[in-house]
Amino acid sequence: MKDKNRETEFALALDYDGKSAPRLTAKGRGEVARQIIEIAEEFGVPLHQDPELSALLAQIPLGDEIPETLYRAIAEVIAFAYILTGKFPTGYGKSGSPSD
Repeated sequence: MKDKNRETEFALALDYDGKSAPRLTAKGRGEVARQIIEIAEEFGVPLHQDPELSALLAQIPLGDEIPETLYRAIAEVIAFAYILTGKFPTGYGKSGSPSD
């Protein structure tokens, strides 16, 4: 993500195993941000731009789970990523509702 005021790119990565809270696994500016984005693209990880959410997540120590106050926002990002990749959480069908 570009910060137009400083023209510095910032990126971060989350890991979500579907069992515990998402965890911040990478964050950085400049060259580190470009590497995070390059690796994500190489592995087909969807990218999402949200400067406000990124600013909040940037305050979390690397390796920590995201705070409960951000669960809803992160759930929307994860849902976005699932839709883009055609994946569905365990126990859910393509309709997005629980499977029987």
